Amino acid sequence: MSIKNLKFDEKGLIPAIIQDAATKEVLMMAYMNEESLKNTIRTGRTCFWSRSRQELWWKGETSGHIQEVVEIDYDCDGDTLLLKVNQTGGACHTGHKSCFYRGIKREKDVEKVFDPKEVYKKSLDADILDELYEVIKDRKENPEEGSYTSSLYKKGENAFLKKIGEEATEVVMAAKENDQGEIIYEVADLLYHLMVMMVYYGVDLKEIYQELEGRR
Repeated sequence: MSIKNLKFDEKGLIPAIIQDAATKEVLMMAYMNEESLKNTIRTGRTCFWSRSRQELWWKGETSGHIQEVVEIDYDCDGDTLLLKVNQTGGACHTGHKSCFYRGIKREKDVEKVFDPKEVYKKSLDADILDELYEVIKDRKENPEEGSYTSSLYKKGENAFLKKIGEEATEVVMAAKENDQGEIIYEVADLLYHLMVMMVYYGVDLKEIYQELEGRR
């Protein structure tokens, strides 16, 4: 295939539909830019572009649930990709094999293929929060090209305050759905954006720890 035949949008992105090569089940949809597509072709593993974090991400980098590419096709207009893959584990961060495990007009009874709490678990103490706080602080003091965190600070407080509102809503929606995997994912997103705000206003994590300690 020739990348020259593809039509990337005004942001340099193209949607990529991921399909199980053996079962033909649609697993997920994500976005690629030219760099991530070249990485995918070069390595034989899916690499995408995160619109929220504004950075490349390799599928399975955290979970180990990689996608080995069998074939890459594109549609008649050249503006959508179809990747047929051999999926290790599940494609969805919620623990399901496919991200399309819910139906609009019908209920779907789809079992999870892995436990997201086990797959995505990190240090359970405060160290991970301290580490993340320092990374966010560094992105503010030393902006990096292509960094989502740096871009939030560049846009100003309205940008991350808006994101906090959006992420808080996502947490509530996940809770209403009683979807534990989604709750974990959305709470993590909310915590991250709250820390972006804290760094901006000079609120140290230790001050939060002290406040919480007083509430025990």
